[in-house]
Amino acid sequence: MKDYYEILGVPHDASQEEIKKAFHKLAHKYHPHKGGDEKKFKEINEAYQVLSNKEKRAQYDKFGRVFESEGGQEQGQGFDFSWAWGNGGQNANMDFDFEDLGDIGDIFSDFFGYNTRSQKTKKDLRKGKDIQIEIEVSLEEVLTGTTKRIILTKMIPCSRCNGSGAEPNTLIKECFSCRGTGQVQQIKKTFFGSFTTLTICPECNGDGYKPEKPCIVCKGEGRVKGEEEINISIPKGIDTNQVIKIEGKGEAGRRGGKPGNLFIKILVKEHEVFERKGDDLYMKLPITFSQAALGDEVEILTLDKKKILLKIPAGSESGKILKISGKGIPHFSGFGKGSLYIELIVKIPKNLTKEQKEAIKKLKELGL
Repeated sequence: MKDYYEILGVPHDASQEEIKKAFHKLAHKYHPHKGGDEKKFKEINEAYQVLSNKEKRAQYDKFGRVFESEGGQEQGQGFDFSWAWGNGGQNANMDFDFEDLGDIGDIFSDFFGYNTRSQKTKKDLRKGKDIQIEIEVSLEEVLTGTTKRIILTKMIPCSRCNGSGAEPNTLIKECFSCRGTGQVQQIKKTFFGSFTTLTICPECNGDGYKPEKPCIVCKGEGRVKGEEEINISIPKGIDTNQVIKIEGKGEAGRRGGKPGNLFIKILVKEHEVFERKGDDLYMKLPITFSQAALGDEVEILTLDKKKILLKIPAGSESGKILKISGKGIPHFSGFGKGSLYIELIVKIPKNLTKEQKEAIKKLKELGL
């Protein structure tokens, strides 16, 4: 049997005020939102629920346990839930969803360890939202890397209260309703009896503290709508749909809470000359019949605007691909580059001059 007096560290003849002070002290020490022991906190809370209630305390002092007035069921003792799977086990194999039961389902979840509702800490509740945006970059910018300057409209820290939510030179006090825990007890009455659960304090929204006088600009939120200019470094070699994460550049948190993050999805624009495939670049190079037949050296312009001399082998057919290593996109890992592939396209002239027609006729006579 648990000794609730020992758990709270008070004598058996302790007054209600002594019990309350002991609970508040231990609750602050072991509250899980402050890095304390959750199991110990629940035990302290259980002891306080009994000893702070005159009727429950009298039952506990007399019998060593507490009985609920409804249904005569002992507090903390097991219940028979066999009805939920069909009377007498007739539907024992049926699937059962606790969430479909609403509040009763929440009670079942407490007994069986199911978590049907997201439990957020005070830090989670104050945390700012993440922001997702898209940025277009050119293929040339992918080749070298670049910096983009953007202006985000979002929630930013209030300059008047520096994000605290309180008017300057005023205090931030412990919430009267939850006594700084960020949670209050909620009693649910069902046909099984009454159950006590913890829920987020509606008075302070789970913070545990409230400004003595809310800031007149942000109304106690600690943040306002505003703009922030951000420089985004785009690394070379990045590809379409890759995401850059910048921590802390999302929306400001409420009352000094941790800001959200900024996620930038990259979209690489199509290029009029080069096509990207992985880290390789592809381009088409139109050549004349004579260049294809006899071979030639032509000057081409690479993506980085540099001129290089390309040797076309004699007898090249349309569709032949030539490769130049190291003239593609830098690998995102930072080591090496892809290649440049040039597809030769032999142009067939449509409007020939008289001289050209005569020349081709002679080639025809020669078997070409």
